[in-house]
Amino acid sequence: MTLHKLGLSVATTIAVCFGGLPAVAAEFDFTFAHVLSEETPNARAAERFKEEVEKNSGGRIQINIRPAAQLGGDVEIIEQTQMGLVHIAIPPTGNLANFNEKMYLMDLPFLLTDDASMKRVLDGEVGGELLDSLEPNNLKGIAIWGAGFRHMTNNVRPIEGPDDLKGIKMRTLQAPAILSTYRAYGANPTAMAYTEVYNGLQQGVVEGQENPFANIHSMKFYEVQKYMTLTAHTYHTYAAVMNKQAWDNLPDDLKKVVEDAMIVGRDAGREYTLEDESKILEEIKGSTEVRELSAEGREAFIERSKPIYDEFRPKVTPELLDKAIAAAKG
Repeated sequence: MTLHKLGLSVATTIAVCFGGLPAVAAEFDFTFAHVLSEETPNARAAERFKEEVEKNSGGRIQINIRPAAQLGGDVEIIEQTQMGLVHIAIPPTGNLANFNEKMYLMDLPFLLTDDASMKRVLDGEVGGELLDSLEPNNLKGIAIWGAGFRHMTNNVRPIEGPDDLKGIKMRTLQAPAILSTYRAYGANPTAMAYTEVYNGLQQGVVEGQENPFANIHSMKFYEVQKYMTLTAHTYHTYAAVMNKQAWDNLPDDLKKVVEDAMIVGRDAGREYTLEDESKILEEIKGSTEVRELSAEGREAFIERSKPIYDEFRPKVTPELLDKAIAAAKG
């Protein structure tokens, strides 16, 4: 009996003749794109997700990660995921808000105050509702990842309260809630792609920016910034999503593999973030003046932020916003 009569393909037949059976071909070959540098916590978490999926699917799913904006910026990756050119992505929720207004919730300043409030909101009913709301955008929301709290840096003056931001050209995500927030603080916000920020700061196109420690460190923004204030004003969230058709084509057992692996990746990213933050901060202090935000300064920011909640309440929906505020308070 020939090998072909055993049901083996030509490629398998050749492999058998020249060195044994190959690995089983994957049934699903997915591209996972993001903009993060490979050493950042969530880029490492994406690798952890890949390992979990490929192991627990028995090789039936193969994940091809395209990091560091190889396939474009966050908005381009979202659009490619909607079209099915990319299958998996972890875009910032701030960028997703351009496609789904409920995502404005995650950019409201001082909503989340610590890791406990973050987990109550993101991992509970509110996070689930946000993820479910992405279905009309042709996206399957699976989990909400995060990179820690965002802090402010700039080249003009130390930031001790919202008045200190007056006139400063701040780079932000292409996210309406963040742009409105900095306008309320008196700054001059400018949306700019993540990969362009270093040059923008170096050349003075923008004078400041906001990001979590890992992003400030990996992109070396601190090298071209004089001042940093630990504002922790917003938690930097990523929505772990799949193209809806790619998700629907998975059998139920593989959907569970992907869901479970997304949770492993989420928790790994948070763990890596906490492990990295103290050593990253020490390195930043070597070239940038770092200040803690005082209690008075924090209260001034919170007071100045109230109109932002009023502006975005109808878009987030009053019900979801109230539910998030209650969950955050515990």
